[in-house]
Formats: sequence, structure tokens, C-alpha cells
Amino acid sequence: MKQKQNTLYVASLAKGLRLLQAFDERHTDLSLLELAQRSGLDKSATQRLANTLHMEGMLDKDPDTRRFRPSHAWLELAYAYYWSDPLVGQAIPKLIDLAQDLGETVNLTELSGDHIIYVSRLPCKRTYFAATIIGRRLPALSTSAGRAMLSTFPEAERAAAVENWPIKKFTPSTTTDRAKIRDSIEQAVVDGFAISTGQMILNEVGIATPIIGHGGRAFAAVQCSVSAHTYTREKIETEILPKLQDTANAISPSFQQQRGNGISLQGGA
Repeated sequence: MKQKQNTLYVASLAKGLRLLQAFDERHTDLSLLELAQRSGLDKSATQRLANTLHMEGMLDKDPDTRRFRPSHAWLELAYAYYWSDPLVGQAIPKLIDLAQDLGETVNLTELSGDHIIYVSRLPCKRTYFAATIIGRRLPALSTSAGRAMLSTFPEAERAAAVENWPIKKFTPSTTTDRAKIRDSIEQAVVDGFAISTGQMILNEVGIATPIIGHGGRAFAAVQCSVSAHTYTREKIETEILPKLQDTANAISPSFQQQRGNGISLQGGA
């Protein structure tokens, strides 16, 4: 149903959310003009909405520059989300054990539409700051976690995703050839895991195993990032992969039960 035909749709609320969505890692504080440009709203509406959000505690406003930035209320919303997502509580103890065992970066990802989102990140000593922050969304087709999850979907849905889901080039090595991405996902169907190299960061290898949910589909995955300078594929499959699979398999039974009881993850394909 189109938004204009939906009588439950509140346009003014949607506009306010568009303002909040204007902020990201490259736009951490914005003027009214910048908010208007990024949201596509006129300046008058932007001014009213931004100041309302400021008065309601959703945006901080610098008294000197009059620029807006996200407030601590966003952290409170993230806190609420964590308590609402049953998978996180089930997975965290096992992810901590895995990260300590491997000494490498370990992530819990979930499928969010045609992207993956990091819901938990356990960094190692070499991890840079951006890779420690939860909430980052990346095109599913460009990540080992996204490909691992997609490999559990029916063939027709996999094909549609490869054809229609977005791709973004992050490094010179990022694969943009959809045929090659399709081959990678189909290999993951056979292997039960996905490996990608240099997709997000040069010389970084991502390994992901799906967390199988109700009905055999995966809407989440355990992912590990290692240096290509340190690990060959053979070493990854010998030293990293079995522990990654054991962790994902340990999480899956309780997750299957939760989904069977009607608890579902955010997003989906």
C-alpha cells in the first residue's frame, strides 16, 4: 500500500525521522541548511522539526554554532533494542569465548533488508575504531556475512537478491560483478560458510557462518575478520572456521526455538 493511501501513515512524524536519518559517520553535526539539504525538506519545516527534536531531547544543539548532533537519547534507544533482541543475549557469552579463543575480531551480524547490520562487535588489538562500533550497515552482497546468510535461502530468492540488491565499492578489490557474487553465494550453499577478501578493507579476510533459524533460514551470522598477511585460506579453514561453526551451531538451537515461538529479527529479505 502506498503511503498516501495508508490512513495510519503520519507524514509529519516521517519527516522528523528523515531529519534523524541525515546523521551518519560522515555527518556527525549539521546546520539547519545542511539538515534541509540532506533530508530534502524545506528550510521552514526543517527549522520547526529540528527544534522540536531538540526540545524533546533527541538532538543536542550547540549554543554558539547552533549546529545539531545526535543526543544521548539515541544510546537509550540502542539500549532498548538490545533488550528486545533475543539473539543478542543468547549469543554474547559464546561470542566472548570465541573472541578470547581466537584473539581476532568477532562480530554478530543480522540481516536488515538488503543490508547486514553489526549488532555486536568484539575487537582485537589491531582493530581500528570504526570497526568497534555497532549499528554499521553494509550491503549484504558485499560481505561474507551477507553471503553466508543468503546461502540458506531458496534458490529463487538468492537469484533475485543477486540481481536486485545494492552493491557498493569500498576498495579496489570490492567485487561488483554480480555473476562472481552469485558464484560466491552458491559456493557458500555447498560449503556452509562464506569467505571474502578485501571487500571492506584491503588485505582483510572475512569469514562468516550462518546462525540457522526456524525453517532452516539464517537471518544472522557469526563473522570473524583476520589479516590476509597472517592467514592463508588453508590456515583459516583449519584454525578459524571450525570454532566459528561450533559457535554458530551452539547459538542456533535456542534461536530456532525463539523464532518458532514467533519472535523475529529486525529486517529480513
